[in-house]
Amino acid sequence: MIGLIGVGKRYGRGPWVLRGVDLDVGRAELVVLLGVNGSGKSTLMRVLAGIVAPTEGEVGGRGTVGFVPERFPAGLKLSARDYLRHQAAIRGASGSGTQLLERLGFAGDPDRPMAELSKGNAQRVALAQAFVARPALLVLDEPFAGLDEHSRAELCSMIDTAVADGASAVVTDHTGTRSRLAATRTIAVADGSVRVVDTASSGTGAVVLACPPDLHAEVVSLPGVLQSSQGPLVRLEVLGAEVDSVLTAALALGCSVHEVRRTEHAA
Repeated sequence: MIGLIGVGKRYGRGPWVLRGVDLDVGRAELVVLLGVNGSGKSTLMRVLAGIVAPTEGEVGGRGTVGFVPERFPAGLKLSARDYLRHQAAIRGASGSGTQLLERLGFAGDPDRPMAELSKGNAQRVALAQAFVARPALLVLDEPFAGLDEHSRAELCSMIDTAVADGASAVVTDHTGTRSRLAATRTIAVADGSVRVVDTASSGTGAVVLACPPDLHAEVVSLPGVLQSSQGPLVRLEVLGAEVDSVLTAALALGCSVHEVRRTEHAA
C-alpha cells in the first residue's frame, strides 16, 4: 500500500504542479487515474513511484515498486534479455523475465539491442521489467499504449492477478482498455488536485470537437472532462452526467461537434 498526505510538487520556482494531494492505495486495490494533459497526472505517478520527491507533504508505505513511465527510455545498447536479467538481479528476483516478454507477445530477437526495438516491443520490455520482481506497488503510466489486442488482454490479466495476490496498483490509460480491469476506484486529477469520480453509475461519454487552437486549453478544462487528446480534432472523455453541459459550453465557445458517444453503466 501507499499513502500520500498533503503532497505538493513544484519544479524550482515554477508553478505548483500538485498541491494538497491526499491519496491512499490499499493492499489488493487497483486505482485508475484520469486526467487531461497538464493536470499533474504524470507527476503524481512519478511521486507514487518514488522517481521524484514531493516538494511538500509525506509519502509512506511504498514498498517495492514496478514502474512503467509514459515514455520508456529504450535507446540502450543492452539487449532486452540482458536488461531484464539485470533488473531482476538488482531487485533480488530469480529468472530472466523473458517468459513475461513471451506472454506479452514480444516479436523478434530478445538478444538484439533495445535501441533497435519497435515502439511496441520496447513497451513490452518496459512492462516485463515492472512485473519481474512481483512488486508490492505497480505504477503503470499508459501501459496499454503501443500494444495489440492480444497483448492488452494479457496485460489486463497480469494486473488483475497481481492485485488479487495482494499488490497495489495505479494505472493511467487513454486507450479505453482500463474498462476491462477490476478497478476499485477511479480518481480524476485536475489542476494538481485529486477527486474520486463515479464512472460506474453514470458512465462516460466521448465528445469529439473541432475548435480553434486558442480554445483548446479552455475546452479541456471544462467541468466533467476526465481526459483529452488533441490533434486535428479535440477528443474528450467526459463523465456521463456532464456530457450535455460540456457540449453546451463547447458550442458557446465556438466549437463544432463532430461526434458524441455515450456509454451507460448500471448502478
